[in-house]
Amino acid sequence: MDTLRADCSQCFALCCVATAFARSAEFAIDKPAGRPCPNLATDFGCTIHDRLRAKGFAGCTVYDCFGAGQQLSQVTFGGRDWRTEPSLREQMFPALTVMRALHELLWYLREARGFPRARPVHAELARAFEETSALTELDAGKLLELDVDGHRQRVNSLLLKASELARAGGRGPDHRGADLIGKRFREADLRGASLRGALAIGADFTGADLRAADVIGADLRGANLSGANLTTSLFLTQSQVDSATGDASTALPERLEKPAHW
Repeated sequence: MDTLRADCSQCFALCCVATAFARSAEFAIDKPAGRPCPNLATDFGCTIHDRLRAKGFAGCTVYDCFGAGQQLSQVTFGGRDWRTEPSLREQMFPALTVMRALHELLWYLREARGFPRARPVHAELARAFEETSALTELDAGKLLELDVDGHRQRVNSLLLKASELARAGGRGPDHRGADLIGKRFREADLRGASLRGALAIGADFTGADLRAADVIGADLRGANLSGANLTTSLFLTQSQVDSATGDASTALPERLEKPAHW
């Protein structure tokens, strides 16, 4: 079982309660943090799961906890849920943010360990993975005391090294943290480019070559990936793919699936 892949059947719908969302193109209603979504069923399932996009909840279809939900539900809190024991809410809900951050880092570290050119830092990546994994085993109180931002910064510096090594064979343009909203990159050669943390909402990457491009943290909501080649894009997540648009000719890594809405 992949512990870094969300298994909603083992979670107490934490993302449907702990997180907040605002009425927008992605959510049909406003919901404050800590309040259960009105679409949440008594068995922790979603009453409109097969109609989320049609009902205006596209944002729910792209959320990924990287397995943090089931870790909190089944390990941290030992299978005790917030409905049966309301007192758990005070720690369980804020702990989701911390656990998700840790699980996301674990996912990136695992990816980086698979980059052949990053071999010089593979041992460091392995140590960082073990250290981060150990943090996910902390009890709720210690999780909430954890300096997760500090830990993230340390891990990110290592992930950046791995990225630079992986892209050393052909470094592309640097768009790190850039505002690329609505920009056109049709048929662009973006091999080895850095799109780390870029705002690429609605950007047009039709036919673009994004092999070995670092897309960690890039916001690809509504981006057009039709015909784009992302087969070896670095740190590309299913969530990023789900938030974008594409077609049958979009080339993705084997580990990712083409969304049904494409």
